[in-house]
Amino acid sequence: MFYAFSVLLAPIAEETGWARDAIVGAFSLSLLVAGIASAPVGVLIDRFGGRMVMSLGSLIGAVVLMLMSEVHTVAAFYVAWAVLGVAGAMLLYEPAFAVIYANFESNARNAITALTLAAGFASTVFWPLTQALVSSLGWRHSLLGLGILNFAICLPLHAALLPSSGAQRRRQSVQREPRPLPKESRGLGRILKTRSFWLLAFAFTANILAFSALSVHLISLLQEKGFAPMHAVWLAALVGPMQVGGRLIEFTVGRSFSPKFVGLVALTLLPFSLVALVFASSNPWMGFAFAVLYGASNGVMTIIRATMPAEFFGRDHYGAVNGALAAPVIAMRAAGPLLASLIWSAGGGYDAVLWVLAAVSILAMAAFSFAIIATPGRQE
Repeated sequence: MFYAFSVLLAPIAEETGWARDAIVGAFSLSLLVAGIASAPVGVLIDRFGGRMVMSLGSLIGAVVLMLMSEVHTVAAFYVAWAVLGVAGAMLLYEPAFAVIYANFESNARNAITALTLAAGFASTVFWPLTQALVSSLGWRHSLLGLGILNFAICLPLHAALLPSSGAQRRRQSVQREPRPLPKESRGLGRILKTRSFWLLAFAFTANILAFSALSVHLISLLQEKGFAPMHAVWLAALVGPMQVGGRLIEFTVGRSFSPKFVGLVALTLLPFSLVALVFASSNPWMGFAFAVLYGASNGVMTIIRATMPAEFFGRDHYGAVNGALAAPVIAMRAAGPLLASLIWSAGGGYDAVLWVLAAVSILAMAAFSFAIIATPGRQE
């Protein structure tokens, strides 16, 4: 559903007459709710297992999508998206990673790689699918259809295939001898006082701003650039395979380089992709270059955000440090689409949005570089 929003934005605005900013605000609220709910959802997965939590998330998502097809007020639209945020917290990367870590033991890294590779095709599938549904049925019946798909496919898969709990892993963990903590271990309090932590937090937050802002507006942006609706959808859908390509390169060639260097390269690709998109109306190949660079950068950054806390600060406080780094990222992921809408309204088009996001992405790259300088050695 989150991938479908970009396709649904314009049709909803045209039929209802609601302001674009108001519609995008509902999506931002959903992301914010998902971020807030992610921590308690993780506790529920630890206690009850992934089967119950993710099955319930699929059920909630299916019901809300079907009900949303009948909303006629902005208030009801916001309530529906807020509840979808709760469902998203039960279904997206964070709960999936928690289930993997609870059940796959030493193979967790390979399982996560497989999951992110497959998930990279989500936009490739659901942007064209949603566009086809909207073109033939309208946005309301499209939501109804997506809800039925969620109920008929996702719910049975979660209920039938996921382990009921992670208790087996916890029993095995108790039997193991505890690993000695690294000598370089530092508490979260000390880490929060370091310049490298705040530089890294700024880099991740600025980077996610650009990605989250475009995730909702990309279809409308490409149409403003002169691409036909279906061409815009297919070009946007190319981002998914490019994410997978970026992750494959990181998993193979990238292993020969330090994670910090790979992260810097991924951050550098983003401003180049945004500048290419500025000139896509005069040269369609620039649109293709954007999809390649943007997708590869986004695909690699998913992995980099997960590995950098240990790379910079060691592993013994990974959970606390990763949570502290994620807090502003979650907030900006929610705010990004709305900020892009405000810039679009003030600037009179998407070129203003692209130039602002390019500047922000350059600042992210610079902050990451300074973080590397401030923390030259790996602390493990």
